[in-house]
Amino acid sequence: MRGMPYQPALVAFAVCFACLGALLTPAGRKLVLDHPNERSLHERPVPRTGGLAILAGLAAGALLSPPGHAAALAAAFALAAVSFADDVFGLPTMVRLGAHLAAAGAILALELGVADVALFAALLLAVAWYTNLYNFMDGADGLAGGMAVLGFGAYAVAAQQSGHAPLAATSAAIVAASTAFLILNFPPARVFMGDVGSVPLGFLAGTLGVLGWRDGAWPLWFPLLVFAPFVCDATLTLLKRALRRERVWQAHREHYYQRLVRSGFGHRGAAYVEYAAMAGCAAVALGVREAGALAQAVALAAAAAVLSAIALWVDVRWARHVRESGGAA
Repeated sequence: MRGMPYQPALVAFAVCFACLGALLTPAGRKLVLDHPNERSLHERPVPRTGGLAILAGLAAGALLSPPGHAAALAAAFALAAVSFADDVFGLPTMVRLGAHLAAAGAILALELGVADVALFAALLLAVAWYTNLYNFMDGADGLAGGMAVLGFGAYAVAAQQSGHAPLAATSAAIVAASTAFLILNFPPARVFMGDVGSVPLGFLAGTLGVLGWRDGAWPLWFPLLVFAPFVCDATLTLLKRALRRERVWQAHREHYYQRLVRSGFGHRGAAYVEYAAMAGCAAVALGVREAGALAQAVALAAAAAVLSAIALWVDVRWARHVRESGGAA
C-alpha cells in the first residue's frame, strides 16, 4: 500500500497559510469583519475570511491529487460563492437552504443516481444537514477548524487503508489547509472561517462520507461516528429549541459548546473538550471499521452513551452556572 499523499497536503498547507497572511494585512482585514453582537462569543471585530484561504489551499492541493472528486469539489466551491455573498450581504434563509439542497441533490444524482428514491432522499437530507450543522458549530475559536483536522484526518486514514487514493488525497488536502487555518484560529482567534469556509467543509464532510461508502472505503455509519460530536450537539440543540417552539433558524447561543465557553471553560477549554470527544469518536470509528456487525453495534452504542453523558454533564454544569449568576447567563 502506498503512503499517504503528502505532496497535495503540503501544497494545500503552504497556499492556505500564504493566503491567510495576505488576508490579515491591514487592507485584507477590512474585507469582511465579524462584529460582535448579543449572540456572539467574541468581544472585538475579527476578519471572517479564513475560509477563502482554506478553499485556496484545497484547490491547490486538488490540482496535485489523483482525479476522482472533481464534481464534489466544484459543488463545494459553488456553495462557497453563495456563502461568501451571505457573509458580505446576508442572504435569506431559504436561499441558503435551497443552495445546500441543490448542491447535495446534484452530486448525489450524478454519483449515485436516483433509482432508490428512499435512499436518495435520506442521503440528500443527511448531506444538507451536515452542510448546515458545520455552519451552526462554527461559533467558538478553534472549534470548526480543529474538527476539520480530526474528521477529515479520519477520512484520509480510512481511505488510504482501503486503497482509495483520490479520496485520501482530497481528505489530506482538507486536513492540511485546515491545520494552516487553525494556527491563526486557535484561541484567541485572529481570523474566523466564516460561512464561506464552514458551509463547504460541512458539505464535503457529508458528500465525501457518502462517496467513501459508495466506493467501499467505509460503512455508511462511519461518517456519522467520525463527526458525532458535531452531529449530536447541533441535532440535540435543534430538537430542544423546536420543542420550546423557538425559531430554530435564528442564530443563538444554546449549543453545548457555547454553554461550555460561557460557563467558565472559555474558548480554549471548550476546544479541548470537543477535540477529545472528536478524537475518541474518530479512533473508535477507525478501529471497528472492518470489524464484525456486533462489534460495530457495540462501538456505536458506547459512543452514543459517552456523548449523552457529556451532554448531560454540560446541561448540569450550565444549570448550576445560571443559578450562581442569578439567571443572568
